[in-house]
Amino acid sequence: MKIGIVCYPTFGGSGVVATELGKALASKGHEIHFITYSQPARLDFFSENLYYHEVAVAQYPLFDFPPYESALASKLVDVVKFEKLDLLHVHYAIPHASVAYLAKQILASANIHIPVITTLHGTDITLVGKDKSFSPVVTFSINQSDGVTTVSESLKQQTLDSFTITRDIKVIPNFIDFSRFHNKKREHFKRAIAPDSERIITHTSNFRKVKNTQDVIRIFKKINDVIPSKLLMVGDGPERGKSEDLARQLGVCQDVRFLGKQDAIEEILSVSDLFLMPSSSESFGLAALEAMACHVPVISTNTGGLPELNEAGISGFLSDIGDVDDMAKNAIHILEDCERLAGFKVSAYQRAQEFDIEKILPLYENYYEEVLKTSKKA
Repeated sequence: MKIGIVCYPTFGGSGVVATELGKALASKGHEIHFITYSQPARLDFFSENLYYHEVAVAQYPLFDFPPYESALASKLVDVVKFEKLDLLHVHYAIPHASVAYLAKQILASANIHIPVITTLHGTDITLVGKDKSFSPVVTFSINQSDGVTTVSESLKQQTLDSFTITRDIKVIPNFIDFSRFHNKKREHFKRAIAPDSERIITHTSNFRKVKNTQDVIRIFKKINDVIPSKLLMVGDGPERGKSEDLARQLGVCQDVRFLGKQDAIEEILSVSDLFLMPSSSESFGLAALEAMACHVPVISTNTGGLPELNEAGISGFLSDIGDVDDMAKNAIHILEDCERLAGFKVSAYQRAQEFDIEKILPLYENYYEEVLKTSKKA
């Protein structure tokens, strides 16, 4: 199949999933065309089946904000026409689903039919999509898609609860590529971070408010008071400064490293003993899955799709949002006993194996075929 993938080319979950999916599809022989405003962060290798089409947005004094949607729609029309794509797979509803609908109508006027599959990832439904200024467009574009998927049962239900949806939604969970995410022996790296054999705790995110990065610092403080530990904060965003200030106020700044954005996150996870995810909202929890694939148990909240991934007492523990005391207690329970920690690490890895990309990829391929057949009949 010739598939066009539209996504945000950032370190965020939707962009990562879209890019990894495209790379995996290309490795199976499909021809994949990424269409976005810059090269996706994880599109980092050459393949004869991978193509990237940049959306150039012209700057005009008339516009305070360049009309990206119009430029993207025109680019979609161009790529579909000249690359003879079989379908478009757009990730994140805003604005990609509505733009794809516009491109589809333009192409239809030239007697070109292009099915559109929309994958909903989280905040496009739970946060941005609920805004009254976006809701009618989100509802319309979902209903007009030829196929719709979500990354968890929780997100599917939130979509049905928040919008008047008249079509079926298929759940295809996020996945992990074990050729990249696996535990690597990095003892020299571990000794450099924890020279006195301290436990290493990790958090990765885009440091938005919803990620509760200050709760990460509070949880770490309680852990560190009992078990000597080091905390690695990976990523960047608007809450980083507040988190750094809190680490200083709580007197743990010497044990906390803010590493910024990192490409080789699997190297950091390979030396980690525990992963913290105290988010207020997670449609799935891809960062937690990446940790589990590297044998790292997870302490998380019980929001959204996290209970579908993180099994309490097996791959880690779940707590209510904001319950810092419970999360710290559960973390100490895992970390205080070496044998217990080793058991949780094995169980976290085994749970992650259920989301192996080799198991999830056929679900997408089958769904593509199903949508293509249905759209041809229509």
